[in-house]
Amino acid sequence: MKQGDLVVRKSYGGDVIFRISTIDEHRQAAVLKGTDYRLLADAPIPDLSVVRDPEVTGAAKQVRVKVNASMKRMQEQRQQQVQQNENELRRASNQSQPYFELPGKVLHLDGDGNYMKKSMQLYTQMRVPAYGLHVHESQMTEIVYRLLPQLKPDIIVITGHDGVLKNRVNKDLYSLSSYKNSQNFVNAVNVAREYEKNRDSLIVIAGACQSHYEALLQTGSNFASSPGRVLIHALDPVYVAIKASYTSIRETISLTDVISGTISGIDGVGGIETLGKYRVGLPKPKILSSVKATL
Repeated sequence: MKQGDLVVRKSYGGDVIFRISTIDEHRQAAVLKGTDYRLLADAPIPDLSVVRDPEVTGAAKQVRVKVNASMKRMQEQRQQQVQQNENELRRASNQSQPYFELPGKVLHLDGDGNYMKKSMQLYTQMRVPAYGLHVHESQMTEIVYRLLPQLKPDIIVITGHDGVLKNRVNKDLYSLSSYKNSQNFVNAVNVAREYEKNRDSLIVIAGACQSHYEALLQTGSNFASSPGRVLIHALDPVYVAIKASYTSIRETISLTDVISGTISGIDGVGGIETLGKYRVGLPKPKILSSVKATL
């Protein structure tokens, strides 16, 4: 067993697939990162079992089915949106007009480098303008303070690793000290709200696995995890951001649509009514190189 191996924990029935991040030979323990869920954990090496083919394990199959369903739903919604835009413009002008789209711009901060790459791939696939940065959770407050005025995004995602601390004597789920990184996320959200207080002007999506949902909402998040203190999928915050990016500024983001579209569902993600960030323009700008200047 070595760093980078895929493993499951025997004591948990192999419910989640992890990748070994580091191994402490002295303690005979390993630090684990979930491959699909935003979970950071540690476990005794004897409790671990190496996974040779993750695609044939029950846990991986279930996750893959949910991910594929979520992706299909996003693509279908985009196709419906494009068709609806074309129909509306045709009715208004009695002819088909080439229009252009301005989806909301995303700033995505992630405490996990692998999840950051997966997230950016999905943004690219869905044609969402996004800037992503892998940054440790403890540094997010400073990065939010520095980048928001520079990039001026419509949507900011603040996520990474979190969880309820298992070694606390008194596990008070309403105390931020009971969580690995919820305090860091709350601090970053607070800075974002100092920059822009209007929740419709800047949409904030914050949290990770088992995060303090109530504290994140009270601090100013539009959407947050995790109401049921459950594990959330790595791409759940991305799905919410894409939904916000492609919901019209004339409409509120459908809470039922966005929550049911995530892999973890209503126990994993919640939020408040928020206006979307998607705009349509007409007519489509011409290529400037083909325009001749006149005196």
